[in-house]
Amino acid sequence: MTFASAARAEPLRFPRDQVPGVRLAGDGIDVAVFAAHATGVELCLIDAPHTLQQTERRFALAGPSNGLFHGHIPGVGVGQRYGFRADGPWDPSAGHLYNPNKLLLDPYGRGLDGQPVLSPALHAHQTGPNLGPSVTPWQPDQRDSAPYMAYSVVAEGAFDWGGVARPNTPWRQTVIMEGHVRGMTMLREDIPADLRGTYAGLAHPASIRHLKSLGITAVELLPIHACMTEPHLAEQGMSNYWGYSTLSFFTPNPAYATAASRRQGTEAISRELKGMVSLLHQAGIEVFLDVVYNHTCEVGMGGPTVCWRGLDNLAWYLHDGSVPARYADVTGTGNTLDFRRANTVGMALDSLRYWAADYQIDGFRYDLAVTLARGYSGFDSDHPFLVGLRTDPVLRQVKHIAEPWDLGPGGWQTGSFPVPITAWNDAFRGDVRSFWLSGPKEMSAGRIPPSPRDLATRLSGSADLFSRSDPMGDHGPVGSINFVTAHDGFTMRDLVCFDHKHNQANGENNQDGTDDNRSWNHGTEGLIVDSGVGGVAGSELGLDAIASLRQRSIRNLFAVLAFSAGVPMYCAGDEFGRTQWGNNNAYCQDGPISWLDWELGPWQRDLLATVGFLFALRRSHTSLRPPVYRNGAVTADGLPDLGWFSFDGVPVSAAQWHDSSFRKVQMLRHNPSPAAHDALLLINGDLDGSDCLLAPAKPGASWELIWDSIWDVPDDRALSDGLEGPLEAEGGESVPVHLLSTRLYLSKPV
Repeated sequence: MTFASAARAEPLRFPRDQVPGVRLAGDGIDVAVFAAHATGVELCLIDAPHTLQQTERRFALAGPSNGLFHGHIPGVGVGQRYGFRADGPWDPSAGHLYNPNKLLLDPYGRGLDGQPVLSPALHAHQTGPNLGPSVTPWQPDQRDSAPYMAYSVVAEGAFDWGGVARPNTPWRQTVIMEGHVRGMTMLREDIPADLRGTYAGLAHPASIRHLKSLGITAVELLPIHACMTEPHLAEQGMSNYWGYSTLSFFTPNPAYATAASRRQGTEAISRELKGMVSLLHQAGIEVFLDVVYNHTCEVGMGGPTVCWRGLDNLAWYLHDGSVPARYADVTGTGNTLDFRRANTVGMALDSLRYWAADYQIDGFRYDLAVTLARGYSGFDSDHPFLVGLRTDPVLRQVKHIAEPWDLGPGGWQTGSFPVPITAWNDAFRGDVRSFWLSGPKEMSAGRIPPSPRDLATRLSGSADLFSRSDPMGDHGPVGSINFVTAHDGFTMRDLVCFDHKHNQANGENNQDGTDDNRSWNHGTEGLIVDSGVGGVAGSELGLDAIASLRQRSIRNLFAVLAFSAGVPMYCAGDEFGRTQWGNNNAYCQDGPISWLDWELGPWQRDLLATVGFLFALRRSHTSLRPPVYRNGAVTADGLPDLGWFSFDGVPVSAAQWHDSSFRKVQMLRHNPSPAAHDALLLINGDLDGSDCLLAPAKPGASWELIWDSIWDVPDDRALSDGLEGPLEAEGGESVPVHLLSTRLYLSKPV
């Protein structure tokens, strides 16, 4: 590689020098990059990239001014590849790791060419075996990293949205599917081969038809920011499939674009992603992004130097205050971005604003969101970052979902994020699994299961967590994102087939992934391939009986998800019983373990029909998705707005809520309007069937059985009259309810 002597860029004048990034301006580009402790920064323009003839044209930037180095370079346009080199003190004990031999990406770069190749030259310090430090104290590495680096690319990002409007679906009508761009379509034979696993594939008519048939109003995509695989995975020949290892907060992952778009470069990749968003919007489907601002791909201090560490290690990353300097890791990844500092908060808000405005993204799910709101005294619900989300003119118009925990002190904050920021409700996940799966498993072993008390709280909207006092008012039920499954953990099918994780394929001796699964294999471990959802011989129940009960358990889980107050979310593929063969941490599995298998057996097609039916019921009946908390207040017609009854037809007593043998309950949601349907949900969490005296119906109405989890498909309703009790019954009338099952009744005028 050859280098031209460094020219001096024209300094930017206030206020343009306060805008980080590289932007087209007049006859060239304006440049600004944050590196507050650097003594000098050069912009490096890369010509003839990734070849032996590669050259750099270097321009010394003025600064620092308010921490920024800046300049104007004429004659540069869209498509130009570039990077930075920063000089300054080499003082690892104080946290400074400046090394001008390392080419660095633009933290605000909006295009990317190539992928960093892990090597000793990619590290600021000298490395030894396995890329560990070879000298103590650390010494700077003299090799140039440019041949191993990706490059930032000057981008324009023009796109004609053609007047397509955002769906702007209200929270109370939202149903979320969480999925992976690549995994959702890699094995779909009804999508052209060149589109599978891509942004374009996700927006293919076949994909959209599937989402619409299920009543999905929003897809929540695992990270699509450009990412880099961690060294320990790269050494094993694996990749960070989930993408929680960000390389650029402003650049879409090129790997999810079609080969044609990748060949054309940054602008084509951007257009393909925007086209995906536009087509989903035309179908009424919102797009949420799972975003990872809590850490970066540079891992611990001994990791590669590709961007932030080389520009200003002390200002970008959270340190524990010790000497020699060490990272404070509250993310479990080796590093944590420091959200006590304005440059970090500003970068995250600028990134979000860019995706919301330029890509028309409808919402964001924040990975380890507690990290983003950590001040000097821990979690702060009035942290500047959270204030920014709620007050920024662009960001206050989109949806925000917190993953309300991290690994640091005081790291569990479910319900603590301020309105209107919603949050994943891990209590919902745990309590629903405990009632339907680990509870019956305990009973079958002669041990004590939980009562329905916690399940009832989750069905009611989790007011114990989301009704905390706030100047802007309570969240209401829609503050809770209800889920039983997500990308991390067992799939819905694996929850009913495995008692233990089986993560051997990850190469970590099955030590990774949670052990708190609250699952139940229904008597035998593993899948019954021939019968559908099963295991192997050896249980007291026959294989067909095990498979049948497992399928019913899946339907029970989906029923609670569909009929609970709050916002439902489930993982893509659960609607037809996908499996990961017991792997509950498939973050590094870019293959059949993670990809959705669309070759469906008969029971899977039945489950798919059932899930679509349940969420259609939710959409059609407001009683199944109440917008406000109900507290049992008695209405003018004598019925409570929310009532809980035993199977004896009388209100549940306080003592029963704490009785572990009490596992059968009725939930009544009542609306005094004569035109509205009341809903009555019967839950039998016991190992025996039972008769139930139905709770009272509203005046002038009876109960009509709409759905029973013992039915393989909703059409079984037509065959059930007289076999499983009447399809219509009066309040106080006795009906049979099978073991481990759920029934839904709706009121019907007499």
